[in-house]
Amino acid sequence: MSSSWNDKRPLSPHLQVWRWHPAMMSSIVHRASAIISYVALLLVAIGVLVLALTGSLPLQGLIFSPLGAIGLFVFLFAFIFMALAQLRHAVWDNGAMLNPELNNTLSYVMLFGSIVLALIITLIASGVV
Repeated sequence: MSSSWNDKRPLSPHLQVWRWHPAMMSSIVHRASAIISYVALLLVAIGVLVLALTGSLPLQGLIFSPLGAIGLFVFLFAFIFMALAQLRHAVWDNGAMLNPELNNTLSYVMLFGSIVLALIITLIASGVV
């Protein structure tokens, strides 16, 4: 069946047309952060439900361990990045900041700002600071 294909055009022309840029990165990270946030919020909801029913946190030792701090950082990064991306989309809806150079700079600011804010909040919540 594949031998009947005679079109010489590439199957995925967008791979030759588009080159990698920061706005693409922020779009991909925004989608991944939405998935991470939904999964994390579902786990938090299940944990709160178990806490309400039994009176103790499930996996309490894991939550307050270094691995739990890493999980908290990932969740916070995803949540903060998603919030900043939604804010950027609201600005775009008003027709502002559509310049590609400004958009690329804003993508980097969103990424590094999310990392810094998530790190600060994680360190405070972990009792390090």
